[in-house]
Amino acid sequence: MKYILVASDNQATGNTIRECLSPEYRVDVASDRNVCWEIFNQRRYEFVFIDIDFLRREKNALSFNDYKQAFQPFWQKFPSVPIIVLAPQAAIREAVNAVKAGASNYLAYPVSPTELKFVIENIHEALRTQSELDYLRDEFWQRDSLSLVRTKNPEMKKVFAKIRLVAPTKSTVILYGETGTGKGVIAKLIRQHSNRREKSFITVHCGAVPDTLVESELFGHEKGAFTGAHRRKLGKFELAQSGTIFLDEVATITLSAQVKLLQVLQEKTFQRVGGEEDIFCDVRIIAATNVDLKKLSDEGAFRKDLYYRLHVFPIEVPSLRERREDIPFLAETFLQRLNDLYSKNISGIHPRVMDALSGYSWPGNVRELENLIERAYILETSSILTAESFPAELFGTDLKAALLSFNGSVTMPEARRRGVEHCERYYLNELLALHKGRIKESAQTAGISVRQLHKLLTKYQIRKDDFKSRT
Repeated sequence: MKYILVASDNQATGNTIRECLSPEYRVDVASDRNVCWEIFNQRRYEFVFIDIDFLRREKNALSFNDYKQAFQPFWQKFPSVPIIVLAPQAAIREAVNAVKAGASNYLAYPVSPTELKFVIENIHEALRTQSELDYLRDEFWQRDSLSLVRTKNPEMKKVFAKIRLVAPTKSTVILYGETGTGKGVIAKLIRQHSNRREKSFITVHCGAVPDTLVESELFGHEKGAFTGAHRRKLGKFELAQSGTIFLDEVATITLSAQVKLLQVLQEKTFQRVGGEEDIFCDVRIIAATNVDLKKLSDEGAFRKDLYYRLHVFPIEVPSLRERREDIPFLAETFLQRLNDLYSKNISGIHPRVMDALSGYSWPGNVRELENLIERAYILETSSILTAESFPAELFGTDLKAALLSFNGSVTMPEARRRGVEHCERYYLNELLALHKGRIKESAQTAGISVRQLHKLLTKYQIRKDDFKSRT
């Protein structure tokens, strides 16, 4: 049996949808926001029809980003579920904004049976088309890359489409994007889906190599080429022969190294430092930078001719704050990797945490998200990642609300007891993380005895060993 969820306090709407779509579908109706979420968690639904008022936390109109955030709990549970927004005629503009934010379509009250069937047919057709595209995509992407190419973001879809086009070629690729956006991962994807996948893949972080050693690192040197050159050394380009070389932060290389790199791109030859022999070079180059190379070349800090040689196939990688709808996918991928590596079996992320992750500014981009998930994984003692395992600044001023939601049925003494437990658990997790699980130092910092600390750890089922593997 296929199920449809209708979240609306308009009884006639539920009846109309039930009459139109039965017996093919069974229709569940939720009369308010809380009931909607409870029912949604009970089974998988083919479609969700939801009143636009149920998406609002207040009576004010929602922005594009607000709608995205309102859809996150549904997408976190079932990423592909189609959502149809129900709205009165006066709120059609808002319904259109909801569709732009990710809803599949909208229907106006009163719901017309003809329009309802038309919307369902359109969604089915779109799903069939998407299934075909997904099949073709999966045929191209290798199985171990499928989790990396999941996205709801239009710009990232363009990035992956470009990768599919350029990977089988020999063309030079340059990746633009902020630090931590995953340019290195994309470079590996390109190589992994090229005809050089079985050959070497050499990564050079140009910014980490001293200026005086850049040429030697890239192109090698002959014995006696400079003080300390006691033997011949092969450079990265020789080691990458017939394979792929990834030049990260390429904008940082010296002007003299730029000349040699230009020679490689133009003539496919180079000389070792201190050598005269031309060495043939069959290497596919993927470069990356977090600065505007065009601007640097206009200012004379980067060779124009090299810029145009590198700029054959540019790919712009969006920042994480520009692709917030992918945060559930990424967090799930990182969590699954950690479960595969370690003995813990953490099944998911608390919705309150996911809300905080979706609202954070992410100055460190995907790398920062990965680090936060790993840190929380080490700290967590329950079956899901909770707010206590994440830094307080992630929640801003809402940390107390995240940790202690109001419950009118609880007495003040009970609320006080729960508050103390939350505070102690959070403090102990942070304390052990600070001292990497060392009990003596942790007890000294806390101002209690080792025995008292052991009793508290036993009370909250916190294992010191979980913090010792942290680097």
